[in-house]
Amino acid sequence: MNKRWTISKIKEFVEKNSKSKLLTTEYHGFSQNLLFKCECGNNFEKTFTKFKNKNQRKCDSCQPPKESR
Repeated sequence: MNKRWTISKIKEFVEKNSKSKLLTTEYHGFSQNLLFKCECGNNFEKTFTKFKNKNQRKCDSCQPPKESR
């Protein structure tokens, strides 16, 4: 079953599954970059798909991007 994500459901997911905070107030779809605030204070952007499925839940300073193959 396809789960429809709303901004309130995304905010709830972020609060339960990371120490980051969601700063974006509107959600327009899976390809939209969302603005987050990392626990260290840096702001970073990720799509919700990357945040949720690829476990990219911190800024690039706290969680550097993986090297491409």
